Parts: sequence; C-alpha cells; structure tokens
Amino acid sequence: MPFSESANKMDSCFAYRRYSLPFRVPVRTARGMWRVREGLYVRVGLPDGSAGCGEAAPIPSFGTESVDDAEAFCRTLGDRVDGQLLSRVPGRLCALRNALAFAMGGAVDPPRHRSLAVAALLPAGRAALAEAPRKAEAGFRAFKWKVGVGAADDEMALLDDLIAGLPAASKVRLDANGAWSLRTAERWLSRCADRPIEFVEQPVAHDATGADDQLEGLSGDYPVPIALDESIRGEGDVERWLEAGWPGYFVIKPALLGDVRRVLGKLAEAHARVVFSSSLETGIGARAALRTAFAWPGRASALGFGVWPLFLDPAFDGPSCVPFIRIEDVDRIDPEALWSAAT
Repeated sequence: MPFSESANKMDSCFAYRRYSLPFRVPVRTARGMWRVREGLYVRVGLPDGSAGCGEAAPIPSFGTESVDDAEAFCRTLGDRVDGQLLSRVPGRLCALRNALAFAMGGAVDPPRHRSLAVAALLPAGRAALAEAPRKAEAGFRAFKWKVGVGAADDEMALLDDLIAGLPAASKVRLDANGAWSLRTAERWLSRCADRPIEFVEQPVAHDATGADDQLEGLSGDYPVPIALDESIRGEGDVERWLEAGWPGYFVIKPALLGDVRRVLGKLAEAHARVVFSSSLETGIGARAALRTAFAWPGRASALGFGVWPLFLDPAFDGPSCVPFIRIEDVDRIDPEALWSAAT
C-alpha cells in the first residue's frame, strides 16, 4: 500500500542495514574483477501497520552514489520518517531514493505480464563455448556474452563457434561495457551484420571524447542495433537520448533510477525499445526491479536477469536462473527474510 495523503503527516519507523556479500564467482568485466557486492537495506513502516523493504544497490563506477553516501544520508534520518521523505532525498542519491520509494510501497504500477523470457549470462572468453550449449539445453534462447575482456581478434574468432553451438532461433547479445575503441567497434559491427546478433551493448565508452557522436554514427552506419547501458547513468540521460531520437535499445537498470515510474512513462510514450537488466542486487532489489519490468506496457524483450546463483550465501539470491520468470516467482521473494538475514 503506498503512503496516503493522511499518512504524509504521520511518522513511521525507519531503519537501515548495510551489507557486504561476496559473489559466488567474481564477476569479470571490461573494468576488471568485481568480488563483493555492497549495498543498503532500508525498512519503512507502512500505514496498514506492516513494513516495506527496499535495497540501495549503487554502482559507483557506473556513475551512481557510493554506499557510503547513501549510508551517510540514512544516518541523518534517525528512526522516524514521514510521507514527505522522498522529497528530501538529494537528487544524486538515485539508488537510495529508489530503495525508499519501494519500501514506501508506491514505486511501480501493477503487473501487465504474467511471464517474461530471460537472457542467459555467459562467461567471458572461451568458457562461453561450453556454457552456451548447457544454457540452450535448459531452454534459453537469448544469450548475453561479455566481450571487450580479451583481445578483440581472439574474441571475434570465438563468435562463430559460439553461434554454432546454439539452436537456430537463438539471439546473442554482445556486451562490451564501453571497452572498445571506435575502430574496434566498427570491426565488430561489420562482423555481426550477417549473424544472429540481437544488439551490441555499449560498444564505446560513455565518457570518451565525442562518445555520443560516435554512438549515433555507429547506429546509423551499421544494421546491428546498439544498446545504451553505461551511457544511461540517470534519469537525465534517458531524457537526453530520447530527445535525440535514439533508434536503438535502452538498457534500464531499475535499481539505479530514482524515479522509476516517471522514467518508464517517458520511455513508453516514446515507444522505446527497452531491456530491463539486473544491477547484481540481492533478492530485495531484484524483486523491486523485476516488478518494474513486469509493469512495462511496451514489448517485452528478454530480461537481463539471468545472473543467479550469484552470491556465496544463496539466501540473498533472486529467483532461480530459468528461461522464463513468472510474476509468482517474483512475489515469492520474502524481503523480511532477507532483512533478517542481513543481521
């Protein structure tokens, strides 16, 4: 139940807990190895006497606030808050605002889908060749492969072997995490033109000189769609790319957006192509992010949530990594159990 107008004048209990959870296997990206997930849980009393939980799972290297920043603001709140809390959260604390909005019960609309496909996350490098057929046998038909980790020539040589090991109807997503130079991106996009590549995600760095022009140029020069990921670090970036008429995909990590409902409204109004993606959050944040995806009114692309099992302690994982997630699987996550486990 979202906070009502009358509840705005009432104080509610507030608490937060910081967590630090080792990944089951370190996450290898173009930026290096990521070994531990840090974040905050928040808990807010609701008008019906229950409590709501949210998760602030920032990624500072992505342009969000740090966990220290979020915790510092939480310390200023004490143990009582009112319904005007969100208006007092600084704009730079997007992940924390997201967590508080979900804890207060009013961040997302009712679900429009009952079941959504999931893209399997493949390991970087040659290890993908063995993992992809296993995922295909389990029923996955969309696959995300992290590239830009090894030498471009080596990775390009693996691409056809990877595709050959998949069913004919499969689609592959390549995620470079902004690791390529413009020249390398051009070589990759040329190679992908006649292959079953659904899109290439963030081929060049978002903060490189002329990055926006490079992305727009690549999108116009090659038939393979490009997806923006690191180029969307906040709500303002979404609006900027929409105003520019971006023709490719928007990779949306709901956990990193402060006002999810408003951002989704703008994307829906523009009939944008959206892919919802995990921020490698725990079950509380995954529940919130997935409910956002299930409320999306547009065409549903395969979710970028094929990440579990993720943590050394499986109690903090989201739903099992299966080819389709049902809304019942999402609602089965118990935020209170995770809040208790965080002690």
